[in-house]
Amino acid sequence: MATRTTKPLGVITRGTTNPNRLRRVDRWIGYATAADLRASSDPLVVDLGYGASPWTARDLRDSLRKVRPDVRLVGIEIDPERVEAAQPAADESLTFIRGGFEVPTPTRPLVIRAFNVLRQYDEDEVEAAWTNMTSRLAPNGWLIEGTCDEVGRHAWWVALRAGDREPRTLTFSTRLAGFERPSELAERLPKVLIHRNVPGEAIHEFLVRLDAAWAAAAPYSAFGSRQRWLATVESLRVQRVPVQHGPSRWKLGELTLPWSYVAPRP
Repeated sequence: MATRTTKPLGVITRGTTNPNRLRRVDRWIGYATAADLRASSDPLVVDLGYGASPWTARDLRDSLRKVRPDVRLVGIEIDPERVEAAQPAADESLTFIRGGFEVPTPTRPLVIRAFNVLRQYDEDEVEAAWTNMTSRLAPNGWLIEGTCDEVGRHAWWVALRAGDREPRTLTFSTRLAGFERPSELAERLPKVLIHRNVPGEAIHEFLVRLDAAWAAAAPYSAFGSRQRWLATVESLRVQRVPVQHGPSRWKLGELTLPWSYVAPRP
């Protein structure tokens, strides 16, 4: 049972939201957590900080139903007016409660998605937020925390497991026809990395290498942006960049890296 506090942990966000805004991360969550969702005796998922409207909570539930039809989703918001406004969308599989990083659900969730929540915090506050959330997860649970643009064309996120103090992976997903250079997407990096995109930091070095591979793959543009992207990722692999997964994910505009490869340097 969660320990309830008189005041939720965190501050109210701007609440900006749109239908299908988080479709990219929802798709990845369904892929990455599928085995755990199917094996769970309590497939509880949390959308933390769903915003001024309940669209993203509903969208995540509907997406994960393809993996686990009886998934239950709880939308959590600090603002009591947003919780009240969401109630007409509630049903037996979708509920809305007031709370914050303490995640006051009656049982421990298997997945917590916290998107566009930490951007207004200082970088040195991120680890404490992660720790609060991962401490509330089921033993094999997942925390997915990240940022996207207003309509979900570009998104970055980190993945942590229960008890982790730092992420295991960094992923980005983008509409492949939506940029000139991949480094343009850096403006949506998660809070923990957005101020690290400077010379001498690992994330900056990766983005420089990614831009170079994208430029070198320009001849593949004749076959479409997807083929150019696949050639870009293959070039990174040849350079021993530890990209994860395979073409079935890459062709979606996704790229996942071990956190150790891009983590902030001391």
